[in-house]
Parts: sequence; structure tokens; C-alpha cells
Amino acid sequence: MSQVAYSQYDHPGHARPPSAESVSRHLHRAHATNKPHAHDYTLQHHGRQVRIGPVAFWIVVGTLVIMGVWSIATGTYFAFRDDVLTGLIGRQASMQFAYEDRIAELRSQIDRITSRQLLDQEQFDQKIQALLRRQQLLEQRTAAIAGDVVTTGSIKPARVPELRSAPRPVKPSPISDTVIFTAPPDREARLQSREGNDGNTRLADAAGSAGVDGMLARVSLSLDRIDRKQTATLTDMEEKADSKARQIGGVLADLGISVPKVSPAPPSATGGPYIPLKAPKGDTSAFARQLYRINVANAQIDRYMRTLTNVPVRKPVVGSMDMSSPFGSRMDPFLRGPAIHSGIDLRGDTGDPVRATASGTVVTASWQGGYGNMVEIDHGNGLSTRYGHMSKIDVKVGQHVAIGQQVGRIGSTGRSTGPHLHYETRINDKAVDPQKFLRAGLRLGSSVLGANI
Repeated sequence: MSQVAYSQYDHPGHARPPSAESVSRHLHRAHATNKPHAHDYTLQHHGRQVRIGPVAFWIVVGTLVIMGVWSIATGTYFAFRDDVLTGLIGRQASMQFAYEDRIAELRSQIDRITSRQLLDQEQFDQKIQALLRRQQLLEQRTAAIAGDVVTTGSIKPARVPELRSAPRPVKPSPISDTVIFTAPPDREARLQSREGNDGNTRLADAAGSAGVDGMLARVSLSLDRIDRKQTATLTDMEEKADSKARQIGGVLADLGISVPKVSPAPPSATGGPYIPLKAPKGDTSAFARQLYRINVANAQIDRYMRTLTNVPVRKPVVGSMDMSSPFGSRMDPFLRGPAIHSGIDLRGDTGDPVRATASGTVVTASWQGGYGNMVEIDHGNGLSTRYGHMSKIDVKVGQHVAIGQQVGRIGSTGRSTGPHLHYETRINDKAVDPQKFLRAGLRLGSSVLGANI
């Protein structure tokens, strides 16, 4: 280096030698240029050295690593390509089979659910139909209880309030009308048998929110309540009919009137073909048998009632009776000696109405000696009544009179000491005590004979 510096100094082109400071700077640069950097990398090969920087070094190293990895991966791929492809294909096939199995399982579940729904729907329909049939039967029973069933005779069963059912569910709410299947809480658990399709739809809708079984159970309970009410009503009707028939039959027996031997005239304006009332046969329901017994009792009551229309058990005067002389032996009011009184005397004011105590035909309507103005009515079957001492006669011979019809007015004609009614009851033209018949009327009461006993 000093040689180089010296040669520079001796060069003829320089006017003057370099200063010490410039020589020092030049030497420092030369030294720095020839000294290797601390971060440089030196590569030696056969005595040759190649110095590179860190960035270039790592670029070379990264490139070599990437190329090595790529070479290894490529070699591995080509070496095991068939196995890899086979594995991938197998895995894909396995996944496909798994998906297909899952799809088949889901389809099977769908089929089971569909089958269950169809079965549930079928069972639901069967239950609805059963409820509809039951509700229709209850409606028929209600009609029968209300007197819509035609029976022989003119006596109708007591009117029964209309029985209603829930649900509709059961329409179904039907069950409901009418059933109610309410049944709804009622929702009048009313099943309408005439609207079965609409009822099924309403019931199905109700089932979605409350459950089919619960809804049908409510409708069934509602129908059970109606059934119990109908049974109770029918039982009450049977008891009343039996009691009334026994009461009337007992009274007629006490009066000595044999109903089988009596042939009372049928009511006017009646007719139609004869259809006998037959007892139910076979395995019939308790309701049908009970209804038959009620109809028989009502027919018997009707027969008794038609007989009673011709039996003088009612009062011949309006209001309370004030008897001034009984039937039988007494002191004659005129001769003051023992005598037989063939009737009873009932006090009253002149002009008070006198009524027929039973239906019949007028056979006498004129002055009859000691009776004064007298009316005699033939009630048939040997029964007749006489009304004497009347001030006025309001009927004519041959005229048909009804129960309670006015036949004259109280007076004091004939053998009489004052205004009163002489009333007689005769069987086969023989006088009997009228009080026996009047007491029978009191026993029967207004429930049988009406308000005017």
C-alpha cells in the first residue's frame, strides 16, 4: 500500500505531495475495503472464497429447502400415488355409503311416522264415529223423553229441558253439536251428527292444541253426563208414571169401578191405523226397556184418565163446599120425622153456578116434584148424577156436557127451605153417598184432575 501511495506522489501530474491527513483517509478506506464484514458469509471451494451477504444467503437456503421439500413430496406422490388414490376413493365411497345409509334410515323413519299418523288418524276417525253414534243415540233418547216418540194414548211424558252436550271436538265438538270431540271447555262439547265432516276438522284442530286423547276424553265425559241425566230423567218419569197409575187405579178400585169392564168413549177427533205397542225383544238396551215401561204406564194412565172423565169425582160448585145435610138417614125438615136423604145439600147463594161433575149426556132437564128444577146427567156404565132445587136450568135433554160445564144455577125450588144445591150420585139408578166420589177427587188432587177439582 505504501508503494502505491508513493507512486502516486512521484507522478509528474501532481504539483505537490498529498498532505498527511489525506494519506490517512486513503489508508483507512483501503483498510476498510479489504477487511471482511462481520455479518458476511464466506463460501470456500478448492481454495476459492465467495463472500455473500445474509439476505442473499437466506434466499439461497430457502430456495434450496423449498426445492428439496418439493422434490421429496413429488417423489413420495409418484411412489405412493396408487395407494393415495385408492385411499381417497375408498374414503369417498365410505362417505357416500354412510350418506346413503343415513338417507335410507331417515326415509324409514318418515315411513314409520307416516304409518303411525295414518294409524292414529284411523283410530281418531273410529273414535269420532263412535262418539257421533253415541251422540245420535242420545239425541234419539232426548227426543223420546221429550215425547217425540209416538205412543198409543194421549198422555205425553213430562217435558224435559233440552240436554246439551261440549264439543264440539268434537265437531268433532263432532261432540257439538252437538260432542264437543267438547270438548271444549267448554265449548259446548256438542257433537252434531248431521255435520260429521266439519266436526272432524274442528276436532282435529282442537287436538293439535290440547291432544286428541284428552279432547276425546272430555267429550266422552260430557256425553257420560248427558247419559246420566237422561237416565235420571227417565227413572223419575217412570216413578211418576207408576205412582200416578197406581193412584188412579186404587181410587177407581175403591169406587167399585172395574176399569177392564169399562169402555169409555174415545176422545173426539182422533184416529189412525192401529199399531200395537210391543215389548222390545232381543238384547235391547236398558233405556229401551225403561222407555217401554213408561209408555205402557202412560197408556194405562191415559185409559184411567178417559175413565175418570165419566166418573163424578169433581165438585158440583165453585169454591169450597158448605154441606148443610149429609147423605143417609135424617129428620125430614118439613115433616120432622125420620127419612132417607138420597144426596147431599150444599149451601149457596141463589144464582151461583152449578157444574157437571163428569162428562155425559143430559137425560132430564125440567121440574121434578120435590127436586124442583132438576138436571140429571147419564155418565155411562151405570153412573149418573142429579142436580136439584136450581133456580135456572142451562142445558137441554140430549145435550152432551163436559166436565165443569155449567148446567144451571143454585136456587130453592121444590121441597127446599132455602137456596142450596141437592146433589146426588147414582150407580145403576141406586143412590150412593156422593162424598165417596168427592173424597176420591181430593185423593187424586189437582195433579191428576187439574185446577178445578
